[in-house]
Amino acid sequence: MTLTELLGRRTERAAVDDLLSQARAGLSGAVVVRGEAGIGKTALLEHVRSTAQISGFRVASSVGVESETQFAFAGLHQLLAPLLGRVGALPDPQRTALGVAFGQQGGTAPDRFLVGLATLNLLAEVAEDGPLLCLVDDAQWLDEASTQVLTFVARRVAAEGMALVFGLRDPTERDVYSFDGLPEVCLGGLDEADARSLLAAAVHTPLDDGMRNRVLAEARGNPLALLELPRTAPGGWLAGGFESPEVPGIPHRIEDSFRRRSDGLPAPTQLLLLVAAVDPTGDVALLWRAAEHLGISREAAAPAETAGLLEIGTRVEFRHPLVRSAVHRAAAPPDRRRAHGALAAATDPHVDPDRHAWHRAQAVLGTDEDAAAELERSAGRARARGGLAASAAFMDQAARLTPDPAVRASRSLEAAHAKHEAGASDDASQLLTAAAAGPLDAAQQARLQLLRAQLAFHLARDGDGPSMLMDAARSLAPLDPARSRDTYLHALDAALIAGGLDVCLGQGVADVAAAALAAPAAPVPPRPSDLLLDGLVTTFTQGYPSGVPGLRRALAAFTDDGPEPGLERDTHSRRWGWWATRTAMAVFDDELVQVLAARNVRLAREAGAMATLQGALFGQSVALVLSGAFDRADEQTAIAAEARAVYVHHAQLVVSAWRGRPDETAEVHAAIVQNATERATATEDSLAQYALAVLNNGLGDYAAAHDAAARAFRSEALRYNNLAHFELIEAAVRAGRPEDADEALDELISRADASGTPWGLGQAARSRALTTAGAAAEKHYLEAIEQLGRCRMQTHLARTHLVYGEWLRREGRRQDARDQLRTAHDLLSGMGAEAFAARAARELRATGEHPRKRTAVPTDALTAQELHIARLVATGATSREVGTQLFLSPRTIEAHLRSIFRKLDITSRRQLRELPLP
Repeated sequence: MTLTELLGRRTERAAVDDLLSQARAGLSGAVVVRGEAGIGKTALLEHVRSTAQISGFRVASSVGVESETQFAFAGLHQLLAPLLGRVGALPDPQRTALGVAFGQQGGTAPDRFLVGLATLNLLAEVAEDGPLLCLVDDAQWLDEASTQVLTFVARRVAAEGMALVFGLRDPTERDVYSFDGLPEVCLGGLDEADARSLLAAAVHTPLDDGMRNRVLAEARGNPLALLELPRTAPGGWLAGGFESPEVPGIPHRIEDSFRRRSDGLPAPTQLLLLVAAVDPTGDVALLWRAAEHLGISREAAAPAETAGLLEIGTRVEFRHPLVRSAVHRAAAPPDRRRAHGALAAATDPHVDPDRHAWHRAQAVLGTDEDAAAELERSAGRARARGGLAASAAFMDQAARLTPDPAVRASRSLEAAHAKHEAGASDDASQLLTAAAAGPLDAAQQARLQLLRAQLAFHLARDGDGPSMLMDAARSLAPLDPARSRDTYLHALDAALIAGGLDVCLGQGVADVAAAALAAPAAPVPPRPSDLLLDGLVTTFTQGYPSGVPGLRRALAAFTDDGPEPGLERDTHSRRWGWWATRTAMAVFDDELVQVLAARNVRLAREAGAMATLQGALFGQSVALVLSGAFDRADEQTAIAAEARAVYVHHAQLVVSAWRGRPDETAEVHAAIVQNATERATATEDSLAQYALAVLNNGLGDYAAAHDAAARAFRSEALRYNNLAHFELIEAAVRAGRPEDADEALDELISRADASGTPWGLGQAARSRALTTAGAAAEKHYLEAIEQLGRCRMQTHLARTHLVYGEWLRREGRRQDARDQLRTAHDLLSGMGAEAFAARAARELRATGEHPRKRTAVPTDALTAQELHIARLVATGATSREVGTQLFLSPRTIEAHLRSIFRKLDITSRRQLRELPLP
């Protein structure tokens, strides 16, 4: 790196230097350096490296390579390999997760959350000895698993004394949304003065004014272009002529200049460059072994080094990543196959079987069963390490190389499943087409039909999904009864998600439930999901009162750990836990809602199951909001955001709405609308409408609340969860349209009577009171308060005190109204329901009493996260245990504890346990 390469980057250097200063002070942070190829990202990263090394940082680094994207955790392993000597300090599950991810030991495939937590804690352990810098260049070429883990870590660092810096090419053909939201330094082109200075300092050959101006115009401030274009300028420039205006972009222009430079090299040197280009490891010994296999001498490297394209020291390094891509793109297919074949021959299949398999496959022209079988084994190893995308890539290539039609169809089917699991649904659809060409046996045909149905629902999210899932369930019935029953349960879930009451004939919830009557009999003893399926089928075919007993049996099975909790039972509970939580809401069991929601999160965390954890966190967030624990719901939503959870914006919307913050709610709702696609489901829209109904009921805008609640009530999913009834009834009555509440009221009363729980009976009594005229309403209000006072859903109790107080004031009973409104105001302001509390305050002032300001308590000074940590520590949890639960490092937990102790004026955990924490 030279000073000329950082010319004009004062602001950018200051930004990264500030990041290092914070790390030296014990804080942590991350930054993404974005910009087009050649703009100076690597130069800035090298500036960070040299500055950090001078300052006493330990530096760990990794470089993404395009051909590495199919190797799971390759980029992460490159970064962490020098640090693994400290892995013994990690808890056993985290140590095992890294060992399995890196292929160093066997075990259950770890999830990204567990690997992420292990990575965070390993880096924190290393940072205990002094500040740590992690550099990742060309991050757009990291494998998917490494990208997810490292961006997760970047969002969770806080007080470890480390800095993470990512160099990211922008734009790129790859989807790099994982980096969105991280702090950024965006590199643009140099201004004209700096561009002229760089050109003058770097180019020693005299340039006439025309040539200089043309270089400046074409380079558009790109530093690498300013350095490279004069060396390989087209003849038309030198002759004063002009090319067609349709010239390629700067990265392609620079790449083309590297290609022309390599074209002038001797043939053996070009082939050696190609071998280096297709080998991402940079292993010098491997390069020489491959060269020997091709009969290339080591002297062949000299022309490439002299041309400034390649450096061979302790590693093989290209002048710039665009050199690698230029060499690779320019090579003829036979030469690429020769290079891969040489690398396959030079790679020990026992030491590095996956790279051997990949290079061998790339060397094949046509089909090769041995190469395909080796790739299939690599796919299995990748899956065992938790690399779904890598497994899918290996299996896809294996299918392409398979000569036998039946085996090719089978591998295509497996590849399609792997692609679907990895989130590449479009690729999975193409592979299903190849698999359908067959031949497939009956079991494979049924699996193909099931996957096609799952893909159709995932891609289209329309009414066809449940129908296709039902067809798949029928096909599976004689072949795999358990999977058939699970597929019927999936079909019911899809029907709930896909639409409201106006779904297409033959595809609604009732239709799927009717079809599921033909499902194979449940095994003996039945699994919890079998009891759930039977209870749901009864509910949707015979009515809610008939289904409640079966649903309760299913919920009891989900909460029964048995005498010896087992992995299989826990896995089953994780898979269907979200259904169980919704069902507990459906039968108004407030205790089970909280228990199951917490259990789902715990099981998902213990297993590190990211996909399951997303739904579990959303479910617990809603449960916490209804219980009035808004701060804890905020923390769960924040963790869901790290997981890129599907419903994270909806969770944020629900919390914001209950808090009564119109601007914040509008901002989150706008983000939902912006991210919505044609595939957005009725349930996703209805969740948003439910939140808007809550917000507007709190603000007293009952017309808007009515419109939103009416839309939410049309959703089968929200009606099943019993969320929409409460809002629609209040909004309709207050908006002067009580007749619009009749259906919701009748359904709510019927369900409450069938459930017999305080939560259900309390909601029904409150709703009766709202729709009853005169003095007869009072007994319903009193019953509602008595029932809801016995359940955990404090929001509903507080709002009942509010509407009762409003009714009393309108009846002229000002003193009685004050008592109810004062209670409502205290409860609502205490939990943070600002709009409802303001509504109570307005009513209280109308009675002639000013609402009391809430008495300040020491814990008011704590942030939501600090309060959550304080609660956990007060239970006796260690910093490591709290960190595991919140996906933070122990050092960050300790930093929060110091802040908590200072704000509460205490000095020990024992004192914290003695404090009354809200």
